Amino acid sequence: MKVLFLEEYLPQEMLGIMYLSRAIKDAGHESKALFIPDKEWVEKLKAYNPDVVCFSVTTGMHLYYADLARKVKAVLPDVLTVFGGPHPTFTPEYINTDGVDSICRGEGEGAIVELLNRMRDGKPYLDCQNFWFKAKDGTIHKNEVRELTKNLEDLGFPDRDVIYEAGPIYRNTDRKVFVTQRGCPMPCSFCFHHAWKKKVYGARNSEYVRKRSVSHVIAEINEVRKKYNLKFVHFVDDIFNLRNDWLEEFAERFPKEVGLPFDVILMANMTTERHIELLKKAGCVYARIAFEAASDYVRNAVFKKHTTRQQLTDAAGWIKKYGIRLGSLNMLGGPGGTIEDEFETVKLNIECKVDHPLVSLMQPYPEFEIAEMAKDMGYSVAGYDDFPVKFNRTTSIHLENKHEVENLHKLFPLIVRFPWLMKLAPRLIKSKVMAKPYLILYMLYSEWMVAEQAQIYSSAQGLSGPRYWTITDFVYRLSTKGVLRVYQVFFARFIDRFFTPKQIQVSLQMGDERVVAHMD
Repeated sequence: MKVLFLEEYLPQEMLGIMYLSRAIKDAGHESKALFIPDKEWVEKLKAYNPDVVCFSVTTGMHLYYADLARKVKAVLPDVLTVFGGPHPTFTPEYINTDGVDSICRGEGEGAIVELLNRMRDGKPYLDCQNFWFKAKDGTIHKNEVRELTKNLEDLGFPDRDVIYEAGPIYRNTDRKVFVTQRGCPMPCSFCFHHAWKKKVYGARNSEYVRKRSVSHVIAEINEVRKKYNLKFVHFVDDIFNLRNDWLEEFAERFPKEVGLPFDVILMANMTTERHIELLKKAGCVYARIAFEAASDYVRNAVFKKHTTRQQLTDAAGWIKKYGIRLGSLNMLGGPGGTIEDEFETVKLNIECKVDHPLVSLMQPYPEFEIAEMAKDMGYSVAGYDDFPVKFNRTTSIHLENKHEVENLHKLFPLIVRFPWLMKLAPRLIKSKVMAKPYLILYMLYSEWMVAEQAQIYSSAQGLSGPRYWTITDFVYRLSTKGVLRVYQVFFARFIDRFFTPKQIQVSLQMGDERVVAHMD
């Protein structure tokens, strides 16, 4: 059986698709990825002639991918469309959308292999676990989810070829993405983990949180380095310092057996100075701490971070003490907060001298506890079909001072890095007409911070010269992403010239911010 993953370009390579592709290939099937924008995507689709086309879907992008699926089925009417990811998992009624043949809820490796095996053998498959299917007569077949994968190492290493062959931009970048675990023990109300753990699987932390061995992680990194360009390791674990024994072993072995600079995300209420000392020893050059909000009420009662302000400032202080670049994760627009609370979050970042402040806008996604809390507090929330495609541009909560929060979001990194702007900020965020200029500043400065980060990685590798200067990298990022953006606009404007069946007159919603900002 032949599987095609049809996806848009995202800021970094997709580990989920890689793991699914590994399971598919290990079971004797074929898999391929195709990224859009691509004006020849229809011709490539027909040439590959897949049996199954898969889409990974988040809320806000779900209508776009349904549009795309209808275009696929107009070309290949017998193909089976499979939708996985957060939106189908938490909003399974998405199965009723035209173009959606099936949805896969939860972890998909075992599920997709069982489906493909049954299709290959000509056996009935409407009772495959994890799937909801829409039969030809419109009947919906709803199946329970199978057990979580107990041993992550049984999955093997993710199949990077499937992504790198389709998107050379991912293959050629110096930094590659790795993950050492699945699951998170924290109950954060704005995160998918608590909903996935409780509402989808009904699992305990001991079942849900799983970590690979240090040996397995090191073996994967070294294998990737043999095959591809790899100078920097980007760990995307929600909490890298989850286990003391694992971190001790990692810090001892990683510099000897790998010796590459890397970055991590840490949980402040689990972080000790010993953790930072170990990470420094291992080669960590950039560590992010989830501040989220300075207000104790918003951070703990609303976001449920279970973290004190002292824990945040201690963790940040240790990171700075050991000469590691300090990043912060922040969130504006939480229900129950005030604009004064939002400014306190800015001030906390200034106090901690954050080098790389990252900030998001609250999105109460389906089945997340924060969605229920927002409604209980009396906030009006956009319907899921009206959620923003560009998730980091506007909030779906109808706040009374919405434009001020969104303006502060765009100015946030600049104010943190240039604290003298704080005096002007209360006036600056009042202007509605400045929203677009602020957005441009936000995107440009975000790229500047990434260029700074790249320079730190280069220095850690002993790489020097004009090619590795921050300004050089910044100009390179703008020029390459500018080309992508122009191409994207061209694709969106002329796609129907290449393929416009009369029964499907829909314009594709290209999430340009996902392509332009933070590509690697």
